[in-house]
Formats: sequence, C-alpha cells, structure tokens
Amino acid sequence: MKSLKLSYFLALLFFVTITNAQVGIGVATPNVSAQLEVSATNKGFLPPRMDSVARNTIASPAIGLTIYNTSSKAFECFNGTNWYSTVHYVGEKYGGGIVFYVYDNGQHGLIASTTDQGTNVQWYNGTIRHTGSQGDGVNSGSMNTTMIVAAQLSDNPTGIYAAKLCAEYSVTNNGNTFGGWYLPSKEELNLLYLNQNIVGGFNTTKDYWSSTEFGSITAYYQFFGNGGIQGNDPKSNSTASIRAIRAF
Repeated sequence: MKSLKLSYFLALLFFVTITNAQVGIGVATPNVSAQLEVSATNKGFLPPRMDSVARNTIASPAIGLTIYNTSSKAFECFNGTNWYSTVHYVGEKYGGGIVFYVYDNGQHGLIASTTDQGTNVQWYNGTIRHTGSQGDGVNSGSMNTTMIVAAQLSDNPTGIYAAKLCAEYSVTNNGNTFGGWYLPSKEELNLLYLNQNIVGGFNTTKDYWSSTEFGSITAYYQFFGNGGIQGNDPKSNSTASIRAIRAF
C-alpha cells in the first residue's frame, strides 16, 4: 500500500492537470482572459530550450507549441505544418531564397536567390552611358537597379544585361511567387560574398557584377574566389556572373 501511495505521489510531481480553473503565479487574481498569468519584476518566463536537431525529434507537435531554439537563437512556434519564428536569421530559407544578412534584431535583412541568374552577362545594354546608379550600402541595390533599367531600356528593348535579368527574376515556392529582386550594390555584394558558403551555388572562379556604377564606362564587381577582391571593369565585359537579391 505504501508503495502505491508513493508511486501516486511521484506521478503528481511529473503530471499536473488543472481543469476549469485559472492559475496565477505571482498574482492573486489572474486576468479573466488568461488561463495562466505569471507576474514578476525581476524574473522572466523560461520555455524549453533546445537546438534544431532536438526540436525535430518532438513527436507530433501540437499547433501553437513553443520553444526557444538555441540554433537560431529565437522563439519558434509550430503552426501545424512547420516551425516558424518572427525573428529571421542568416541561413534561413525564407522569401524565395536564403537569408544572408539581418539587422534590426532579425526583423529586416537581405535574401539571396539560390542560383545565379546568369554566368556570362554584360552590365550595359549596348551603349556606354551614365546611369546614375552610384548608390552603395545595404538596400541601395534596389534603387540602382531601377535607375539602370530606366536609363538603358531604350538602348535595346530586347537586350539582355545584368540589372534587367535580376529585376525580371521571380521564384515560386509553395504556391507563393516572390518578386522584387535586384542586382546588389557593391556593399550588398560583399555581404553576399562573406556568406557565400551559407547561400551556396556560387562559382568561385568568377567575378560577380554589382549594381554600383563607377563611371560611364565601368562598374564595380567582386571576385568570389579566395580574397574576394573588388574592382571595376568595363560594362561591356560579358564574362561576369550575377546573383539577384531582395530585401525584407
């Protein structure tokens, strides 16, 4: 009999079920809209913490199940199909590509296409001219690309060139089509180079065009081999590759 009582007591320690009641921790009267309310001024709520490997071993996760993922360093919730987080991280498959840069605590960043949009592409559309696309830094590539296409489209409406290929690119994942891609600025291209192993699919024997213009004749590129040298080449050079990116 004592053994049965002890077993029952131990079971209560591990499994507690409260039916039709509100629970307050650190608060006398829980809010009427909450089944559980925790109140504290010098302590926090600590959920289960695990990496992605351990998370994936959870059998039949319930919709709404929440953990802290130590791999992505973010809270994650199961939506019935996938684990998702409102905080984005480098290496995440998101928005039609792979995240390679984040800021604002993962709320915003840059996504790279998983493949090159061209391997032997010229920067200009057949006519040497200034396009005004001298913007650099994060998010500058979008405006650069718009300016390049606007300045050069009339040179040859059917021409194939770096900025146009990126601007026209789109990808469909799980029924969602993602547009808004562009040729990265010089700084964005360098950020992409630094995380090329995470994104994958780059040719490390090639130069990649940026959207940042150096002058009427040349534009900036970056070599994706060892060293990642940046320089400028004639816009007519048709040996460089391109990789489209988009912002979120």
